[in-house]
Amino acid sequence: MQQKKKRKIIIVTDGDCVARRTLEGIARKIGGQCISRGAGNPTPLTGPQIVSLIRKAECDPVLVMFDDNGNARMGRAEEALYHVSTHPDIEVLGAIAVASQTQGALGVQVDICIDRFGREVRGQVNKSGIVIPGDTCWIVGDTVDVLNMLKLPYIVGIGDIGKMRGKEDRYNGCPVTLRAVEVILARSGYIPRI
Repeated sequence: MQQKKKRKIIIVTDGDCVARRTLEGIARKIGGQCISRGAGNPTPLTGPQIVSLIRKAECDPVLVMFDDNGNARMGRAEEALYHVSTHPDIEVLGAIAVASQTQGALGVQVDICIDRFGREVRGQVNKSGIVIPGDTCWIVGDTVDVLNMLKLPYIVGIGDIGKMRGKEDRYNGCPVTLRAVEVILARSGYIPRI
């Protein structure tokens, strides 16, 4: 009996309209697909609904958005993220943890951060993509705390998509988010069809 092929996804903890447009463009560049119906502030779909859309996606990797709209507690988006990430038909290549200024959020330690100039840094970045002094790669955001409950292969931290003082403008090719996706793909060894 042939084993079912797992779908390859990258998690992104942002889902507003700017993030959606950014990720749709990046998905086209890398030969993947973005679950656009999962965009929203907060995420409008449940975990099972998102899994269903991932299964129907035409190609991998699938970029999947989750957004708790400033809720510091375990919100609907984080519940959906947990469900999707632990689903047996899905392989998470990595996650992009997006910074926000959410009061009361714990945050998550990440493997690397990318600042708003596209540089890989070993410190924390804030919502604007500016490096905060320190020696720990850490991201605070409204939808990142759940990542602490998951065994993900690689997490990249970035500033808030679309809020990095024009450095992440889609007319510039969204270089910060694109770099984060490229880092995850390189680390995973997955080569998308382009």
